[in-house]
Amino acid sequence: MSKPTSPPAGGWGALKTTLQRIEPGNARITLKALIRANQPEGFDCPGCAWPDKPSAAIQFCENGAKAITHEITANRVTREFFATHTVSELNTWDDYALEQQGRLTEPMRFDAASDRYLPISWDDAFALIARHLNAITPDEALFYTSGRTGNETAFLYQLFVRAYGTNNLPDCSNMCHEPSGRALTASIGTGKGTVTLADFEAAEAIFIFGQNPGTNHPRMLGELREAARRGCRIVVFNPLRERGLISFQDPKSPAEMLAGGATAIATRYFQPRIGGDLAIAKALIKHVLETGSDDAEFIARHTDGFAELAADITATGWDELAEHSGLSVAELQEAGALYAASHATMFTWGMGITQHADSVATIQMLCNALLVRGNIGKPGAGACPVRGHSNVQGDRTMGINERPSAAFLAKLGEACGFTPPQAHGHSVVEAITAMARDRAKVFIALGGNFAAATPDTVATQTALRRQALTVQISTKLNRSHLIVGQDALILPCLGRTEIDLQDGVPQQITVEDSMSMVHLTRGVKPPASEQMLAEPVIVARMAAATLVERSPVDFIALTRDYDRIRDLIAAVVPGFTDFNQRVREPGGFYLGNSARELDWRTQSGKARFVVHPLSAPLLTRLAALTDEPLYTLMTVRSHDQYNTTVYDLNDRYRDIKGERRVVFIHPDDLATRGWQAGQRIDLVSVWFDGERSVSDFRLQPYDIPPGSLAAYFPETNPLVPLAHHAIDAQTPASKAIPVYLVAR
Repeated sequence: MSKPTSPPAGGWGALKTTLQRIEPGNARITLKALIRANQPEGFDCPGCAWPDKPSAAIQFCENGAKAITHEITANRVTREFFATHTVSELNTWDDYALEQQGRLTEPMRFDAASDRYLPISWDDAFALIARHLNAITPDEALFYTSGRTGNETAFLYQLFVRAYGTNNLPDCSNMCHEPSGRALTASIGTGKGTVTLADFEAAEAIFIFGQNPGTNHPRMLGELREAARRGCRIVVFNPLRERGLISFQDPKSPAEMLAGGATAIATRYFQPRIGGDLAIAKALIKHVLETGSDDAEFIARHTDGFAELAADITATGWDELAEHSGLSVAELQEAGALYAASHATMFTWGMGITQHADSVATIQMLCNALLVRGNIGKPGAGACPVRGHSNVQGDRTMGINERPSAAFLAKLGEACGFTPPQAHGHSVVEAITAMARDRAKVFIALGGNFAAATPDTVATQTALRRQALTVQISTKLNRSHLIVGQDALILPCLGRTEIDLQDGVPQQITVEDSMSMVHLTRGVKPPASEQMLAEPVIVARMAAATLVERSPVDFIALTRDYDRIRDLIAAVVPGFTDFNQRVREPGGFYLGNSARELDWRTQSGKARFVVHPLSAPLLTRLAALTDEPLYTLMTVRSHDQYNTTVYDLNDRYRDIKGERRVVFIHPDDLATRGWQAGQRIDLVSVWFDGERSVSDFRLQPYDIPPGSLAAYFPETNPLVPLAHHAIDAQTPASKAIPVYLVAR
């Protein structure tokens, strides 16, 4: 069995990998960029949304270095590249090969007759977009957004879309932390995490659910290391044993590196079965109630619904909780004792919690557990959903939301002089359905890799090909550029590392991190091509071309000086008063969090305990559809990957080299089937509407609970049924796919 516990995460392996990412002949510009990453006079890393630590000399991690070097590569995708390769040929390449080709350099239009992309001028590209948009009704257009965009771009984009006449703004939040926002808003009146970076210094215990910071946001390991070294108890719940949660050697600590030492991270590491977290949250509450360690004064003063919750928890037996969680009663009670012993506890979670059918229920139960101990609104305690993309939280703050509030729309209309549409738009799942049913005809993506990142890949790509026009605003070549509508455009934009000049003046954009800090970011290197445009300019020119004589604002004028965009944001978005002045303070400014201040913006004016029963296991409900033994599969990233971007074909922390079609499985499950390590298999997912399959994967024994499997995305995204998503949030249930295995 693979045991990813030695050597520790980080250390010399991280340093070596970072140096290996520097391209020969590109070292000077690369080192300059790395030094300026996440610094006050530099740019915000295009990777994760982890907050910056004030005055830290080095603010990038191994995976941040990969994201930065990937963006500033010297490789280019030119018109000569597209003249050499047809779209059909490129579609036979894997995602890694596509990403390695380099930066896109000029606008291109797909030519169906030659099956190639051909150059097009910017003016003609915007005219083409306007012609398509003005030939349909607004609700037949879809405007997707990636979390890489800055606040100014996101605000302009939603303004353009709403001035055009729709709220069809699906975005990457729909596929990751949508359940966090929905659950927390209902429970405590705000959809954002309640902690700040300083709380990591005050927490007595940090409980980590469904999260792998060593790969997905390695800078978090620095905070966990410091917390562990001062005696904070770190309690982990994760089906997979992840190296970064076992021990960490800080590459920025010469003493630790030279001595070969490391810091143990997890005080206790529990491995529930996939999907067992709702039962775990209920078990924590049950232990608190049975031992009388609840905070009665906090509950009486700040919450409602406690009697109903207590009745539900009391009626749920320990054996039932153990069965649903995959942990023993003793393990659940041990976890409860660790929680009850702490006077300041933080819960953090990632997509191992959010990408399940019961994710909203699970997060609300975690919130219930925090509330019964009074662990919101005091130092070292609170809810900490850790978001992955660098500005995915800021996008939502700026109005990228298919379900905008009436208050936001009213302020937008008042400030900009028009009446925004009121009807809710399409989420990602709804957008795919609309395309498949010919209820959408134009798809525009501001960043991202929609064709690969979304669930039910075959159905999604078929739906995209039904569009009259697909538009991809991107920095690098990816799968989505090759899944074309009848008409298709590639529009190359500046990356986060590049200097953005407007009227000869360098511009700055802003981003919001996972803990509600808003700060400036500015590029440090010349653009990869003179034909690139900045994202705000691309949005403004789309708007100007489309909204002729009916634009509520002068979009082009706004982009001549981004301070003008920020002034408009200040007039519309709560918390951004004096935006231009406050964001220029060192480190930016904190937006604040109402729940952190014990200001409960719910209907009752108090935090709400929400009751959720345990449901029958999904595999039990699906068993009648097949005679094959069923497993639960979770999709994961490799360590050399960020979202759908594959940097390398290795996964250092799981001892995988040179391949990605791997399925991690418990040795007992191998033995039961009479199979050996290395067995080649096909994966088939089972759902009420039929089966889906992917082929030729290798089985790898691993420390994972029996009955649970793990494999990399996007390779296994075709297995996720479009209809299998979070209740009340529609996030694809990519961490709970029912599958069976077929030997090849």
